Amino acid sequence: MDQYALRIFLSLAETLHFGRASRQVNLSPSALSRAVRRLEEELGQRLFLRDNRSVELTPAGERFRGYARQSLQGWEALAAELAEHTGHGEALAGELTIYCSVAASYTVLAGLFRAFRRRHPGVHLRLQTGDPAEALERVASGQADITVAARPHTLPRALAFRTVAVTPLEFVAPTVHSEAATLASRSPIPWDLMPMVLSATGLSRRRADAWFRARGLRPRVYAEVSGHEAIISMVRLGCGVGIVPRLVLERFAQPKEVRVLEVEPPLESYIVGLCARRRRLDFPPARAFWDSAP
Repeated sequence: MDQYALRIFLSLAETLHFGRASRQVNLSPSALSRAVRRLEEELGQRLFLRDNRSVELTPAGERFRGYARQSLQGWEALAAELAEHTGHGEALAGELTIYCSVAASYTVLAGLFRAFRRRHPGVHLRLQTGDPAEALERVASGQADITVAARPHTLPRALAFRTVAVTPLEFVAPTVHSEAATLASRSPIPWDLMPMVLSATGLSRRRADAWFRARGLRPRVYAEVSGHEAIISMVRLGCGVGIVPRLVLERFAQPKEVRVLEVEPPLESYIVGLCARRRRLDFPPARAFWDSAP
């Protein structure tokens, strides 16, 4: 079995959900299921009890989870040790898993990737994309080496954060004829009637809920989605008003498709940056990528 097979197993062992685990490792649920079956056949043991509604680790799975974690940690420690003895003129090599949203891959990572690959062509970059609300969990569980995340108010001590950008969090309304556009043109805006398109989870959702709560209101939620680019798409179609970081808005929306609403009080800005486990930064490719951020 290889490192990737262990990462696949650990992803399912942590989430206990084939859908979430398949998105984390960029496999279809059926491909993930086949990979788990191959691992079980190789070991001669069932690692999971699964049916249409639930997934559980077997006793053998619990034991194997400990082995998988130790194996990956041991490999990382060995790679770091060998790198320390590498001559200064020898290039870095290895694999680095980066997790971010689709929007972040265009806005935050594009320049970093180009610069890093020029300097370290021997490092294989594995990019995973998904809901930004999962970024901290991905890096904390070891499913990704580095993620792009919005800094929370409280950062776990085991994690390091490096700021890349600070961007306002904006209310955006459609310009196409719609209920949301009509309501957004009123003064004051009747927020109790406004259909909202919000992130299902994550920092922007918590800030949206807090903003409405401070007004003594509950948001009238038209849709809950994963990813800010999906919010922009639904706002453009006239489904409702959304809340997105400005840097995402500038990349994914044309000026005449949506308009920014002035609200009081404004939402707290997003601090966007790289996040990694502190111990993982001892791995030379991870440290090199981390240090390449401005």
